[in-house]
Amino acid sequence: MFFFGFSSGLPFLLVAGTLAMWLKDNNIVLKEITMIASAGMLYAFKFLWAPLLDHTGLPAFSKLGRRRGWLLCAQFGVVVGLIFMGLITPSHLGAFIWATLAVAFFGATQDIAVDAYRIEIAPVEEQGALVATYSLGYRIGLIMAGAFALIMADHISWPIVYYVMAALMVAPIIATVLAKEPEAHRALPKAWGEAMRLAIVDPFADFFRRYGWALALTILAFILLFKIPEQATIGGIMSPFYREMGFSKTEIGSITKLWGVWVGILGVFFGGAMVARWGAWKSLGAMTIICGACNLLYLFLIVHKGDLMVLTLVISAENLTLGMLGPPTVAFLSALVNKEHTATQYALLSSLVNLPGKVLGFFAGGIVMSTGYGMYFVITVMALIPAAMLWVYLTPQLRARVADTGA
Repeated sequence: MFFFGFSSGLPFLLVAGTLAMWLKDNNIVLKEITMIASAGMLYAFKFLWAPLLDHTGLPAFSKLGRRRGWLLCAQFGVVVGLIFMGLITPSHLGAFIWATLAVAFFGATQDIAVDAYRIEIAPVEEQGALVATYSLGYRIGLIMAGAFALIMADHISWPIVYYVMAALMVAPIIATVLAKEPEAHRALPKAWGEAMRLAIVDPFADFFRRYGWALALTILAFILLFKIPEQATIGGIMSPFYREMGFSKTEIGSITKLWGVWVGILGVFFGGAMVARWGAWKSLGAMTIICGACNLLYLFLIVHKGDLMVLTLVISAENLTLGMLGPPTVAFLSALVNKEHTATQYALLSSLVNLPGKVLGFFAGGIVMSTGYGMYFVITVMALIPAAMLWVYLTPQLRARVADTGA
């Protein structure tokens, strides 16, 4: 699971923040940078083809079994996509974008296969250890694709950096070949239509039946809004911003992708303790406001360009609060799902959480070119106003429903 986590974390930044830095170095205009570096938006739609991994096998990989077969295919896809990105380069932008989308697609497919493998390979009581091990590998993958890649890019060409990232996938591929295939025996849908109904239609219908249309729509509105500030800065806008603030790729990688990751891990522990003490709903309300408002701290960087101390303080605050927002978010979404549809409902709700902010990030370059970076950060924080109002409105109705989370 450590190697599978590493394999999942590695491509994520290579089609987002790290990619944006490469595009910036090639003088691609900001509007196009944020659009291209939003390829990671495919991760938010992975539930659309997830039934395919349950419904069909891959003949060329049949000896490995259904789960490892899809996983190995996805890993090969990531490797080939990264190599093609290095060969094509942004100088041939059209083909380069297709290669980027391929990496994002296979990266998201890899995540689907890993989640299914983890659930089926071990009983419930062992899932906590597997998730923790996976998460450690995932964050190491983020460090390699973020900090390590950016530091290398200050000394070697970008294509070589991406070739090195592709080479790092060899260890996870070996782990997939050597791993044990789960022995789960499940009745599979007989047709694609039935698979889509079981994966998407039934979970949504069940959600509206349990909560009623009015409350369900209000909950969904809150879900769509409360993480917009966070998601709107995950895509391609931040790397060009840091460069225009006068920081080198080594400084950006060391502080935002290395130091920031470990501060985020610390925040997760604080967030878990907060949920245990205050409950999921109270913690979610507090951290939604605090974490989202941290986007305003980037205004200080505009005033203090090139100041490493200010960058470190801003990144520390942003990653700490972001880590603290994670546990109450997971607890809140987990409390909403029906245990008969746990995996599918959680996947759908978590996709909705991330989607609006990623859409805003897609248009971030155009917004910045029209209004400036400062106004963009203010716009992202404005989503907190309706989110806070919905949180207050939902409090008396949801506190009882999520009581099992400690809220």
